Amino acid sequence: MNLNKYSDIITLTVAKLSEYESARALCLHHHEGEPFPSEKVLQEIIMLCRSLLFPGYFGYANINSRNIASYIGVNTEKLYELLSEQILAGLCFTCDRSRDIDLDNLRGEAVKRAAEFIERLPVLRQILNTDVIAAYNGDPAAESYGEVIFCYPAIRAVCNYRIAHELLKLEVPLIPRMISEMAHSETGIDIHPAATVGSYFSIDHGTGVVIGATSIIGNNVKIYQGVTLGAKSFPSDENGNPIKGILRHPIIEDDVIIYSNASILGRITIGKGAVIGGNVWVTEDVPPGARIMQPDAR
Repeated sequence: MNLNKYSDIITLTVAKLSEYESARALCLHHHEGEPFPSEKVLQEIIMLCRSLLFPGYFGYANINSRNIASYIGVNTEKLYELLSEQILAGLCFTCDRSRDIDLDNLRGEAVKRAAEFIERLPVLRQILNTDVIAAYNGDPAAESYGEVIFCYPAIRAVCNYRIAHELLKLEVPLIPRMISEMAHSETGIDIHPAATVGSYFSIDHGTGVVIGATSIIGNNVKIYQGVTLGAKSFPSDENGNPIKGILRHPIIEDDVIIYSNASILGRITIGKGAVIGGNVWVTEDVPPGARIMQPDAR
């Protein structure tokens, strides 16, 4: 094979790709010594979190009363180390790249936020316990809590969401979104880390569920596959750019059930105890206790 035959093409392409102006918006300029966000490391962090939140189900399985303290201690230390570095990577990623950064100061902030996250793990376990109970009670096919934890994609997705949400509340940039998108890839369930979700939350089946960033979901809410809690078209500024930060997703009050492929759009409220039928399009407030179904086509 004559590798030199196309050398001019290769050389010209390299020159074009190396033109900084052509890649200005797509090229990340690194500060010397800064870490970079790693999906591989974040996968390890998620598995460590799952092993701490659900000991015996993820990671080392032979957990008993004699070794649990040692197991939790070792994995918590490892989580602290890895998470600190990834939080630092997130802080560096969003810093001003037009000037040098104080890496030592950012590292100190990163380890502080990692410790604050770890402090919240017991509360995270408590609320995830309610999600497992809700999934078990809401599915007659579920044989045990263990089956729900091992097998149900919603538990994995909601676990990632709750981890990401806590990190977002600690003002960790980028990393929470990466964690939620990892769950999206793993399960087909897309929950933005900025959404607010109450206890006893369950997603049945789950594939295709989308929950937008400003959604607020109360307690004891159940949704089925394909449900979208989304936004309608939103306004642009004088330059035609979309206006960020507006409240554009629904509020779902306590005890609501939303059946498969329903689309609930805009900053509307679905009242307590309402039932939303499958394949409906809802863009106006729904009063408490109401039942919204497709019109009878007969």
